[in-house]
Order: sequence, then structure tokens, then C-alpha cells
Amino acid sequence: MRRSEINACILHAKELYNSISFRLPEWAHFSPEEWDKQPDLAKWCNNHQMGWDVTDYGEGRFAKRGLILFCLRNGILRQPGEVPYAEKIMIVGENQECPWHYHKVKMEDIIVRGGGNLVVELYNLTTDGEMDKDSDVHVRTDGKLNILPAGGKLVLEPGQSVTLPRTMVHRFYGEEGKGAVIVGEVSQVNDDLADNYFFDTDARFTKIDEDEAPIHPLWNELGK
Repeated sequence: MRRSEINACILHAKELYNSISFRLPEWAHFSPEEWDKQPDLAKWCNNHQMGWDVTDYGEGRFAKRGLILFCLRNGILRQPGEVPYAEKIMIVGENQECPWHYHKVKMEDIIVRGGGNLVVELYNLTTDGEMDKDSDVHVRTDGKLNILPAGGKLVLEPGQSVTLPRTMVHRFYGEEGKGAVIVGEVSQVNDDLADNYFFDTDARFTKIDEDEAPIHPLWNELGK
């Protein structure tokens, strides 16, 4: 992605978060120069994978396959004294896919905070690490048990959520005609470096063409 695209995504996300009165921490608005004055905070956020994240999964088709994320809080896996939870706020566009994946460590709630509707599709995982095309999926939405066929889908409206157990294979996208979706995530510790298992993409992070200066660094750029 071009840096100008990433900057535009961040500004778009900030507008949508403001539209539902969701306030980000002070450092979400730091310029690169302001981060340079906060080396301890920058190191902390980098180590904890906290802050801005914009990805096209290395494919250059952001509108079709991409995600805007902001991680507000997070621990570090297997580190004594670290918090055992994480929280994110994300933007998913209409028909913009977060591709098929699962987590071995993280259990998560996906919550529609505002905007349009979120479509979530689900499979169980086989013992050899494939999508189980035969078994029903048991998943809870706000505590209510849903039994879906393999590959079944949920359509979550604002205020609704789904709890995804470990190893449940899932993808999600904004429902067509409903507008961008503001999506929250409350989970166990999030590790985008070691706990994402994708089926048809290898790149979690985006290669950046620096066509303009960043307005806000991404979390993996902090302290560098």
C-alpha cells in the first residue's frame, strides 16, 4: 500500500470512531515527531503490538481484502506479570474481507460497535489443520447458542457479538449496502506475529510505498 492510502485509512477510521463517541488514547494521535519524544512509550507499544495497523494482506487489493485496526491494550504471551487480555477497534468496509484464519491461543469476542452489519462465516478445524467441511459449528452470539452447518454464516447487527473459541476457522466482511462496520474485539492476548494461521494468504503485514510522510506510525514502526 502507499503511505498516502494508509494515512487516508487512519483519518477515515478516526472519523468513524468519533461518530459513535469512541475515544482513542492520547498517543493514537501522536505524530512521528511526538513519538520520538516518548521512547519508553514507543517501546512499550511496539512490544505489546498496540496502536495503528492497516493491512491489505500483501495483495494490493485493500478495498476487497483489507482491515483497519487499532489495538488499545494487550499483554505479551507467556510473560509473567502481563495482562491476559486485549482490546481492538477495527473498521471493515462493505464486502471487504478479513480472510480465512484461526488462532491456536486466542479466544475472542467480535462485537459490532456501530455502522453496518458484519457477516461472519465459520468452520471447525480438522485434526490435520484443514477446514472441516462436514461438521456443524456450535457458536454463541451474546450467550445464545447457534448451530450452523459447516461454512455457515452469521449476520451481526450493531450491538451484537459472537464468541469465537480457539481454532474456530473464520472470516468476516461488511454486508453489502449497509456501509462500513465499526468492529470491536475483546480477547485473550493478541499476537499477530505468532498466532494467526491463514489459509490463502501468507502476509499479515503490508509492504509500504513511502509516497508521503506518515501522519501516525503503525505499531510495528514505533521506536524505530
